[in-house]
Amino acid sequence: MSNTASSASTPAATPAGSELTSDQILDRILASLDDDKAEDVVTIDLRGRSAMADHMVIASGRNARQVAAIAEKLVERLKAQTGQSARVEGKDTGDWVLIDTDDVIVHVFRPEVREFYQLEKMWMPADALRSATLDRLRAEHAAEETRKTQN
Repeated sequence: MSNTASSASTPAATPAGSELTSDQILDRILASLDDDKAEDVVTIDLRGRSAMADHMVIASGRNARQVAAIAEKLVERLKAQTGQSARVEGKDTGDWVLIDTDDVIVHVFRPEVREFYQLEKMWMPADALRSATLDRLRAEHAAEETRKTQN
């Protein structure tokens, strides 16, 4: 379920009077996060699981300054592209910024704060978590085997 934006280009503005789908908003968000070098970007499909939004995006910045900058640029780009303002919480501290676009909820964390709250575990389907954990364990095992053979 881990996704990063595939294109660093920012989508063009939407013509006046046309509504964007939640998937189109998600695409714009992922492009913005990619442009600003957000790390470990995860998307979670909430359709049919929660009435609060269709998608949740969780990402990290390397430090409080980058977290705040990622959030600020994302809000600016969404406003320029869609004409709609997103609600923002936590930008001043830069530990955890919540951006609510109605259809997509975005969380941008410092890595330590993200690890503490572990939102992925709360919202991702259990089979996706098992798969992600298994992938991580396999990668760790492969790295350990590589270290052993190099020594």
